[in-house]
Amino acid sequence: MQEIVRRADRCRVCGRDDWLDVVSFGETPLAGDFLPPDAPPGAERRAPLEVAVCRGCRLMSLRHVVDPEALFGHYRYVSSESDLIMNHMRRLVADAGLDAGDLVVEFGSNTGVHLELFRRAGMRVVGVDPARNLAEIANGRGVETVAEPFTATVGARVAARHGRAAMVLGRQCFAHIHDVHEVLDGVNAVLDPAGVLAVEVPYLVELLASDEFDTIFHEHLSYFSLGTLRTLFGMHGLRVVDVRTAPVHGGSIVVYAAPRASARDERPAVARMLAREDELGLSGDGPYLEFARRTETARAEIGDLVRSLAAEGRTVAGYGAPAKGSTLLNACGLTSEHVRFCTDTTALKQGRLMPGSRVPIVAPEEGLARRPDYFLLLAWNYADEIIGRERAYLEAGGRFIVPVPRPRVVSAPSAVAAP
Repeated sequence: MQEIVRRADRCRVCGRDDWLDVVSFGETPLAGDFLPPDAPPGAERRAPLEVAVCRGCRLMSLRHVVDPEALFGHYRYVSSESDLIMNHMRRLVADAGLDAGDLVVEFGSNTGVHLELFRRAGMRVVGVDPARNLAEIANGRGVETVAEPFTATVGARVAARHGRAAMVLGRQCFAHIHDVHEVLDGVNAVLDPAGVLAVEVPYLVELLASDEFDTIFHEHLSYFSLGTLRTLFGMHGLRVVDVRTAPVHGGSIVVYAAPRASARDERPAVARMLAREDELGLSGDGPYLEFARRTETARAEIGDLVRSLAAEGRTVAGYGAPAKGSTLLNACGLTSEHVRFCTDTTALKQGRLMPGSRVPIVAPEEGLARRPDYFLLLAWNYADEIIGRERAYLEAGGRFIVPVPRPRVVSAPSAVAAP
């Protein structure tokens, strides 16, 4: 692994080398390395999983970077088509204010699900994604997708072929990218002077407030506040003009930025969010050290609960096999001895093993047929939707364990269906 892992000594945003160490999970399996069932012991690729905060721009970041080809060359995360995510994507399309024929370029476009919604609304679309297997799926559904990382060269090539973009979009991928400056050079190469960049990222404030320690894994290099993004965008002649919250992936923000000379006005939401970040003390060390303390408590509580249930002869299974689930299982010391299996709707994961914990992954129908006593809700970011959908399991006596921010057990009497 050493040849594909390197330590990031300097902040990827501001370039400083002044760090506050926050959390270390030690040598951890790559969260996307779902193993074949006959994989020998030690087959997992591992890398240090350590989090620190830059004392310059206050970027929270992993201290080690794994080669993107190892993480994304053949990617098993497929954009969710849950009601929550699809409704969110439809709102982004409706709120974009674009005209028919406008060009939308999305980097990290995955299988093209979101771009397809823009296309149905009358826009021209181009995707850019380094995962060759996902780009192939997108192209197969008619969404033109370039199977490369998004760079200034790629941006210029798209502009030469299709013209300038009214919107450049990056949803839930910007935090995965080490050379964020190169990506923003790509944005400037293709964005129209009157256009807008929209970047969606998990919000640092929500991560800290809700103790979302399991969202820390090797793909998630950066954990952004609005203040840090404003600093970064400003380095590339872009100014933040709007920000909106989104109830996805544990709490996210969509940040809109435009070229500095653009006529777009800054919306009041920007100043409000920046003021809130100042009130929370994000420019100091306190919030990060408190998060580290609570993370250790949560890891112990989750692990102790699941191990005690297994010791009593209760069957515990994982609901969902997301990358965050890999972090949670490994960080809490849970294995297939404690969690019998995980269910997941992604066919690319079924029949494989969770890395490190070696928990087998099965289709949801098979998992429900086995009737475990408890489902550990690894995909807790869809908790309301899942619990509302699985009323029959709860009514039959099953229970969910929602692990974050603190483990709680949900039974039929206490369940509240998603609205």
